Amino acid sequence: MARLFALSFLILPLVEIALFIVVGRAIGVLPTLGLVLAAALLGGILLRAQGLGVINRMRTNVSAGTIPGRQVFDAMLIGLAAILLVLPGFLSDIAALTLLVPPVREAIFKALASRVRVVETTTTYRRHGDAEGAPNSAPKAIELDDKDWRDGQP
Repeated sequence: MARLFALSFLILPLVEIALFIVVGRAIGVLPTLGLVLAAALLGGILLRAQGLGVINRMRTNVSAGTIPGRQVFDAMLIGLAAILLVLPGFLSDIAALTLLVPPVREAIFKALASRVRVVETTTTYRRHGDAEGAPNSAPKAIELDDKDWRDGQP
């Protein structure tokens, strides 16, 4: 798995360069650069709209007392889309714009959620009192007189 991940970092720039060349030959240099800029701007607008929607849904879930697992997953995929939009290239822009479509994120969530097993654990905190079992509410302070206090002298 690690080799595949490392290999993808080597292959992705080569694919992006090849796509730039193919698109540049087909429509020209300036329209190609315009497409890259337009995809970045459109992606930024979609990213902002989708991101704000996810944040609002997270707030609603938290205030309702439920765990916003789905919204956190959406936020992670939108963050990945933002990273892909920063990378110049057509393949990364297509992948990013695909991740910004809510039904695509839902399909990815369902595919991954079917493989996850949730284990619930509980923890408790008990405050222990003194030996008799009653908590000791007396302050824990030691008061010294002036004759009992020594300022670093024997």
